[in-house]
Amino acid sequence: MNPVSIREAKAKFSAIVEAARNGETTTVTNHGHPVAVIAPCKEEEGREERPSRPDLPSFEQALLSLPHDLDF
Repeated sequence: MNPVSIREAKAKFSAIVEAARNGETTTVTNHGHPVAVIAPCKEEEGREERPSRPDLPSFEQALLSLPHDLDF
């Protein structure tokens, strides 16, 4: 499914996303000129687990340590 016009991309967006899920890259064009690419995501990218910080309180502990009489 490469390339497609903006109009076609709008009409077939679900199919283009499904193609990306299956590893296919699609170029979106405007008047025949490439303007965007819809590509599969790498699941590992941006999902790195941060190392544990035992010196910091948990989020729950930090919230519970706040004064109870705060006005927002």
